[in-house]
Amino acid sequence: MSRNRIVAVVAAVAAAGGLALILPSVSAQAAADCATPWSSSTVYTGGKSASYTGHNWTAKWWTQGETPGQAQVWTDSGACGGGGGTPPTTTTTKPTTQPPGTCSYPDWVQGRDYKTGDIVRYVDNNYYIAEHDNPGYSPVVSTWYWDPYTSCGTPPSTTTTPPTSQPPNTSGFVVSEAQFNQMFPSRNTFYTYKGLTDALAAYPGFANTGTETTKRQEAAAFLANVNHETGGLVYIKETNTANYPHYCDASQSYGCPAGQAAYYGRGPIQLSWNFNYKAAGDALGIDLLRNPFLVEQDPAVAWKTALWYWNTQKGPGTMTPHEAIVNGRGFGETIRSINGALECNGGNPAQVQSRINAYQKFTQLLGVVPGDNLSC
Repeated sequence: MSRNRIVAVVAAVAAAGGLALILPSVSAQAAADCATPWSSSTVYTGGKSASYTGHNWTAKWWTQGETPGQAQVWTDSGACGGGGGTPPTTTTTKPTTQPPGTCSYPDWVQGRDYKTGDIVRYVDNNYYIAEHDNPGYSPVVSTWYWDPYTSCGTPPSTTTTPPTSQPPNTSGFVVSEAQFNQMFPSRNTFYTYKGLTDALAAYPGFANTGTETTKRQEAAAFLANVNHETGGLVYIKETNTANYPHYCDASQSYGCPAGQAAYYGRGPIQLSWNFNYKAAGDALGIDLLRNPFLVEQDPAVAWKTALWYWNTQKGPGTMTPHEAIVNGRGFGETIRSINGALECNGGNPAQVQSRINAYQKFTQLLGVVPGDNLSC
């Protein structure tokens, strides 16, 4: 979910040898009025306009500090104010493309904090630049945080791998192991494909209800939300340890027998709170209230807790994520069931877009249309 760099070309009047080259004029009536000038400190939401370099620009989604003409979030709405405006007088030098393999940027490291503008070399031998600060998300999955960096060229491959045919999918799941590996190339080894397929028996209706299109859409929707919650299946447990003691609701009759700080977020959907561990454990026949650590120790248990939430819990929404897909309510409704007002209805459009980008990528990989109602 990568953005192309758009270079705005501004016509100018050139003078040479005392003679002026005059470009055709654009009347004030032919151009729109200029919107309020763009400001790097202003937040723009989808549909909002700003003027920059003699053009009006319209935001596609939430943005702040991303320059019109240099970020995909902006659409050029045409010249304004008489068809010219005054572009900045600073000279921009186009980066020189280096010969392949001449860059010396460091290799990407899973879980390392990166700042906007950092450039790394990924395991696919290509370079990527951070578009937003992030805690080591995968450049090929978290495309809201990373863009390809092409000024380096592509380093030459040191080995030649002959093409291999993909093994047949015998798991019964609509996502093959090869496709799963493509979705999560940098995942933690804890999150195994076998752990996922072993967990499917607990909820046989998951990705197995309705048409083939619906089945693939549900698998893509589930994995896209999981991707967002775990940074591409990188994180097994919540990284902010300061939150750990806050997930014990002592008012419950069963309390927190594993300890007040034992019910922090774990697994593909980041299960948290003592009452969720009890409910999930009761449904799965596992005593997770007394042993919540199983969710970070057993891959099948971890996947089962995620499927439990997906198939049985409405969360802050009005239906389960499973119902949202099989009843045609769309991917956006699954986001509402997971994070509700924290992200939906303008709560955090950037996070919503991150989930949508992953969903669109996964549906494309599975050869299925994403459907309607992508946002919430």
